[in-house]
Amino acid sequence: MNIFSNFFKKKKQIEMTKIFAPISGNIIDIKEVPDIVFSDKIIGDGIAINPTGNIIVAPIDGVIGKIFETNHAFSIKTYNKIELFVHFGIDTVNLKGKGFIRKFNLKKNNIVKKGEIIIKIDLNFLKKNAKSIYTPVIISNIEKINKIKKYSGNVIAGIDPILEVYK
Repeated sequence: MNIFSNFFKKKKQIEMTKIFAPISGNIIDIKEVPDIVFSDKIIGDGIAINPTGNIIVAPIDGVIGKIFETNHAFSIKTYNKIELFVHFGIDTVNLKGKGFIRKFNLKKNNIVKKGEIIIKIDLNFLKKNAKSIYTPVIISNIEKINKIKKYSGNVIAGIDPILEVYK
């Protein structure tokens, strides 16, 4: 056994995972979200989307962690333990569920596939009644991530990538 065989055995393989748009719209910098919890990356890093669509889909294959009773936000964990948080708008919890309809029977620990509808929204109502409709998509366990690549531009829900996560 030579000196290099131990080096290669111990070297960890970096894995790349693509995260897709949970809602159609235009990607914006997370720093533009009018809430310091997101803009200052207090709960993690990612991007936000200025939505044009009326459905929120699973951004990746995974397991639903939490889905809020008000249906404005949910978390999802991937098979390789990337934890995502999708939050529609700012202060939308105050709407008490108005403008949001959850997929029938969807709850914690449900397995979902990329592109599967999670929540339908009334975008016009939410534009009029929410503080902001910017939709942050956050990697909440960012401390376990080596690097993320952020995409830009217009995206279609469940089709276009928004992040590449290297773990």
